[in-house]
Amino acid sequence: MSQSNYIVGFHAVNACIARDPNRIELLVVDSQRHDLRMTQLLALAEKNGIELRGSNRQDLDKLSDNGHHQGVLAYIKKLSTHDSLEEYLEPITQPFLLILDGVQDPHNLGACLRTANAAGVHAVIAPKDRAVGLTSVVEKVASGALSFTPFFQVTNLARTLEFLKARGVWLYGTSDQAQTNYTDIEYSGSVGIVMGSEGKGMRRLTEEHCDYLIQIPMHGTVSSLNVSVATGICLFEVVRQNIFRNQS
Repeated sequence: MSQSNYIVGFHAVNACIARDPNRIELLVVDSQRHDLRMTQLLALAEKNGIELRGSNRQDLDKLSDNGHHQGVLAYIKKLSTHDSLEEYLEPITQPFLLILDGVQDPHNLGACLRTANAAGVHAVIAPKDRAVGLTSVVEKVASGALSFTPFFQVTNLARTLEFLKARGVWLYGTSDQAQTNYTDIEYSGSVGIVMGSEGKGMRRLTEEHCDYLIQIPMHGTVSSLNVSVATGICLFEVVRQNIFRNQS
């Protein structure tokens, strides 16, 4: 299992089996759990030819580093990040992209990936340096989104943004210093939503590559939103406008 990652919990494991059962190398379950939820999971695993191993809660605690495993842990083949963003985007006429500039919390990355998948984003892009990559926590929080939404980690984010702009992608960066409300922009054609890191936001060079800077107005006492929440708000504004445009 040296080249494997793992996911825990019924939801994450069921989602992985439903979308890509061949990714699961071994399913480890609590032998003392015999409820309906476990019975259904075991039947699904057997149907898909997944190797099973019984264990106990104490061992599962150790294997999952005391994660909330619910008596279920699956070793899965690691998803390799795609090497060629250019090749992937070539057949896509109007790409809808999410660019994350330095998100470091795996829970935030997983939530962003899940939201991106729900919004119909074609790909999520992030730098390799000073940013979290794909981990078991990211996989679990993403709830199977990675099976359908490609995640590209690039060596030079600024150069990648230049490539996207040359390809006709309009880049909209979020900043609490922006003067334009995110709802005052018309998002059409090829769209890239750019989100900054937790706390610091976008780096200066990233901000300079954006065509527009937008902000989410705050009306309470907190000064900013969690990056995954802000991502959802911006992505689904693009979705809302596209739905309205198609209905007009």
